[in-house]
Amino acid sequence: MSRGPGATAWAVWGLAVSAYAIGAFHRSSLAVAGLYAADRFDIPATGLAIFVVLQLAVYAILQVPVGLLVDRFGARRVLLVGLAAMSVGQVAFGLTDSYAVALVARVLVGVGDATTFVCVLRLITSWFPPRSVPAMVQLTGPLGQVGTIAAAVPMTWALGRFGWESSYLTVAGLGLVVAGLVLVAVRDDPEARTLTGETMSLAAMRTSLRLSWAEPGTRLGFWIHFSQHFSASLLGLLWGFPFFVRSEGTSEATAGLLLTAMVVAVIVSAPVLGWFVTRHSRWRSELALASIAAVAGVWTVVLVWPGHAPVGLLLLLVVVVGAAGPVAMIGFDYARLANPPERLASAIGMVNQGGFLASLTIILAVGVLLDLGSVGSPDGTYVPGAFAPALCAQFVWWAVAAVQIWRLRTQVPSEYRA
Repeated sequence: MSRGPGATAWAVWGLAVSAYAIGAFHRSSLAVAGLYAADRFDIPATGLAIFVVLQLAVYAILQVPVGLLVDRFGARRVLLVGLAAMSVGQVAFGLTDSYAVALVARVLVGVGDATTFVCVLRLITSWFPPRSVPAMVQLTGPLGQVGTIAAAVPMTWALGRFGWESSYLTVAGLGLVVAGLVLVAVRDDPEARTLTGETMSLAAMRTSLRLSWAEPGTRLGFWIHFSQHFSASLLGLLWGFPFFVRSEGTSEATAGLLLTAMVVAVIVSAPVLGWFVTRHSRWRSELALASIAAVAGVWTVVLVWPGHAPVGLLLLLVVVVGAAGPVAMIGFDYARLANPPERLASAIGMVNQGGFLASLTIILAVGVLLDLGSVGSPDGTYVPGAFAPALCAQFVWWAVAAVQIWRLRTQVPSEYRA
């Protein structure tokens, strides 16, 4: 069978992207439900942050194991298990009023979410010719973020109209529908419904992972993903909604629209970035450094603005932060070029860890700093003035990543920069 992008290839990719979008929806559904969750479980800012941090920690920790599982059992099987885990987690999260049970539920969501992106990228390399892979990766990331859009305004509306339980049970059902479609229609390869790799001993796994990480391209990809991913996660997964409403004085509807605009910026900027990377691939690492400077610069203006920042400035912030999202995908190009096919999924997992390790640590750090800055609050909620100092923690993350990118960009083989 041809390995070109025929109708079947596009159908497989479309269903895989749908699964990725469901994962993004489940991951982001707490962003607009944060204030509801704080009341439902009677928890402070740090307790609320732990929900997202725990979910992202599970996601990040599982990236390499998921890559190994995909190399061993095929993307289709791993994706199905992930969709089932996310649905079960959302059912539990919607039904419980126990904080402990809710934490377990978010772990399940994190487990399922951890499978989606690696599986999609593996299916792309199986169904599309090599020359098309970078463009397909750039297209996949933004389209998957449609799930994040659905977790903003529609989820806000659903929580207000139907309540907590009905909203979360509905989104769990959507995951099961997609799982059924993946079961019926997705194949690991044009020539096989399911691909099974060779069994690897623990020693062989360690060797494979060591060889992948030893590649400068893998490490450069890790730090590029690290640098571009966390600010959007900070806003989109938890602290954006409270920041806009409590600190900047916007309405809840405006906050939801700002978060939606951030995701739209991801989708719109991706084709432009894909064109640029295809035409000027030697400037990929420089583009990542320029993106860091742009995002940090706009955040600086917002955080030092006297009083409430204008809505136009907040819109500029979310657009610039959103546009950095596709830049993170450059990291996967470096990993793909640096590693042979039998190590590709695990190397992709390593790169994907970068952004999520950055995200979970910054989200937790902001939660802790918010609690410290809100000590003595008369109503027990976040003090508006505590947000700016807490959000300044991002600059430490950008500085570390920029140094690593600058150092590693000269160590990758010259053909990767051509």
